Amino acid sequence: MTEPRAPFPYEGPEALRQPLVAALTRVVDPEVAMSIVDVGLIYGVTVSAEKLHVRLTMTSAACPVADLIIDEVETELDRVAPPELLIEVELVWEPPWSADRMSERARRFMQW
Repeated sequence: MTEPRAPFPYEGPEALRQPLVAALTRVVDPEVAMSIVDVGLIYGVTVSAEKLHVRLTMTSAACPVADLIIDEVETELDRVAPPELLIEVELVWEPPWSADRMSERARRFMQW
């Protein structure tokens, strides 16, 4: 049986894939009460020998909880990442978020 794929682009050691996906799934966007993974806010994760780099967006540039979400992402990643990795969370706006990025679970929850 193969490991499930990450619901976003992932480049790095296979041993870290599932712990990182699980960590990011624990972060909830409080505005919609759903995981940031289900909402489609994670654009990609790259792990190198020195750094764990996460690209994420918000549903709106005016998101009032962006700092809270970024802090929670850093906290959850710190729990599972090897201590030698620098955790870098990059907030990006291109391409703009759209509802097409949401998981089927999120679409059902939002009744879309």
